[in-house]
Amino acid sequence: MIITKDMSIMEVVTNYPDTVPVFMQSGMGCIGCAAAHYENIAQGAGAHGIDVDELVAALNEVVAAQQ
Repeated sequence: MIITKDMSIMEVVTNYPDTVPVFMQSGMGCIGCAAAHYENIAQGAGAHGIDVDELVAALNEVVAAQQ
């Protein structure tokens, strides 16, 4: 499965727990907050001033390494 910016943050974290450090290192330390349950990656990245394309690429690198 390829991670896209339209996916829910919690969907990604639930399916790929190894992505949590990527979110944290990028500045999205709110993985445990309520917004993570309804925001998609693009919304979360935008709220934190993070380049969503770079974040998605890093997330997909983690997922690819697991397979």
